[in-house]
Amino acid sequence: MSGEQQFLKWQVGDVTITRIVELTTTSLGPHLLPQATPEKLAQLPWLAPFVADGRIILSVHALVIESQGQRLLVDPCIGNDKVRTYPRWNMMQTSFLEQFAAAGFATGSIDAVMCTHMHVDHVGWNTRLVEGRWLPTFAAARYLFAESEWEHWRNEEQEYGPVIEDSVAPIFAAGLADLVESSHQVTDEVALEPTPGHTPGHVSVHITSRGEQAVITGDMIHHPCQIAHVDWSSSADWDQQMAAGTRLGFLERYADRPVLIIGSHFASPSAGRLVRDGLTFRLDY
Repeated sequence: MSGEQQFLKWQVGDVTITRIVELTTTSLGPHLLPQATPEKLAQLPWLAPFVADGRIILSVHALVIESQGQRLLVDPCIGNDKVRTYPRWNMMQTSFLEQFAAAGFATGSIDAVMCTHMHVDHVGWNTRLVEGRWLPTFAAARYLFAESEWEHWRNEEQEYGPVIEDSVAPIFAAGLADLVESSHQVTDEVALEPTPGHTPGHVSVHITSRGEQAVITGDMIHHPCQIAHVDWSSSADWDQQMAAGTRLGFLERYADRPVLIIGSHFASPSAGRLVRDGLTFRLDY
């Protein structure tokens, strides 16, 4: 799917956040959120930018946070050259690294990589294939993984292929991995926020600077339709009931507040503020 604006930027106090898109798709929606039928989506006109031909649009993108002289990369997408059971991602070739450079970032300039969780589309560019070996893409960075997430996935069966083997384990082998608490403070302006349910150790990323706030959701909310239908848990959720409870708590906590919510899979405009909408919620963009 084409036409998605590659680079979006947001300013939160002194912090700059840049979105870099790897791909967008409507093909995953019926599997991921089968509740999101064309009829139900059409009942929410505010969803228009996030829907195409009655299907939800999902964007796979990374976010670079610039905070206090550091560059922090959140969720490095799917990656190239990787054996995956999902055909569209198997041995995929995209221009993500070229887009990364076009956005003004060298791979060697990243100080930390943060993965909200260890699913296939959030860890892929942790590594790249070099002469037959998986090596860290961001070789100067520390890779921050929630310890509870790692404890789950290190022995868990994987659905989409050898994701841990090619995109996480090589980071540990290179000595670049740091296991951290789910509320870890990365800089004075950036901290992890525990949002379990999609996976056991799932985290979001909270940004606070000069009285302004933003939160990068991770997959606690895959698509804005889940803001209106809080009970629509994803087929990919580890614990659907927990995921829905975490999502409801998050929406109640941040609704009607001047907090920018940046969706890890939201298509353009990708961000907005949560507002109450009768008995539920919507995204004001």
